[in-house]
Formats: sequence, C-alpha cells, structure tokens
Amino acid sequence: MVKMTKSKTFQAYLPDCHRTYSCAHCRAHLANHDELISKASGGGQGKPLWCPAVSCLLPCRVNVGCGPAEERVLLTGLHAVADIYCENCKTTLGWKYEHAFESSQKYKEGKFIIELAHMIKDNGWE
Repeated sequence: MVKMTKSKTFQAYLPDCHRTYSCAHCRAHLANHDELISKASGGGQGKPLWCPAVSCLLPCRVNVGCGPAEERVLLTGLHAVADIYCENCKTTLGWKYEHAFESSQKYKEGKFIIELAHMIKDNGWE
C-alpha cells in the first residue's frame, strides 16, 4: 500500500516496513524490493532493476513518470520503449518496455528498467 503525504517533497512513500529502492538524486521512493524480478540484465549505464509496471497500484510505480514510446534496437533485439524518469527531480532513470517484436522477448512487455546508477537502497537493508 502506498502512503500519500503532504509533508514530504515527493508524491508517495512506500511503507517503512519494506526494503525500497529510491532515486539516487533526490531520495524519492521508486520500487519495493519484494517486487524485484531480476537484476541480471545489462543496461545502458550498468546493471538495471526489473520491476513489474502493470498499474499505479503496484509499489514499484511510485514517483515514476513515463515519456513517449519509440523503437530502439537493444542487445536483445528491436523493442518499443519509453524513457522513465523520477517525478520529483526529473532525472531519467531507465526505460519501460512497451512492445517486444521478438516472441522470446514478450515477457518484458509492461516492465521497466531502473539503472542501478540512479538508485539507492532504503529502509531495512542490512
């Protein structure tokens, strides 16, 4: 569940009981660690974080905006992707897979990449 607050500078906080990923530039919450799918894929500036982006109700969609989709050739083939950014500081964080043209890559559709260079760990990490 996402807690809305007016006392903070960004739009939404994830519950304190969950390990979260936050924007490295402004500390806005971005993703709940429990929603993590994989950290193994290669990204533009380092290893990315895979999270589901099915609806705004999922914890990993807080404080993230999405730009227009465009076709790009990535390491795994042609995809329609949209850049994602922090709603608070407007830093580009990675991209969202809108459409995969190869059947073996369809599992990526509706998911997004947050590059590790743009995030930090918050709340309860040892």
